[in-house]
Amino acid sequence: MRPTLYIAAFLSVMALAFWAYRENYATQQALRDRAGLEQQIAALNEALAIQRAEWAYLNRPDRLRELVTLNFDRLGLLPLEPHQLGSAGEVAFPAAAVLDVTRPVDVIGAQDPQP
Repeated sequence: MRPTLYIAAFLSVMALAFWAYRENYATQQALRDRAGLEQQIAALNEALAIQRAEWAYLNRPDRLRELVTLNFDRLGLLPLEPHQLGSAGEVAFPAAAVLDVTRPVDVIGAQDPQP
């Protein structure tokens, strides 16, 4: 009986060692994948910061004012003034649709009367 227990214990220790070995390498691979994703995120954040800086540079008020002046003949852009804006009370909302009920239907099961 003892040799059977020794063999079972040895096989279970070997199985656990094999499992731990595989888990160790799976964990290391997951850590490498995470590090790669963190590098990609850092690169994308850097690219986004560069794009935001470029957007801010291109949308400077003095530059836009100069572009409007240069292209006034073609675009006809004028400064926005307060009297050009309206109020919420001036918005025309569509009228609510009214359903016309001409022939009521009996839902209890009676037959519909002939017109």
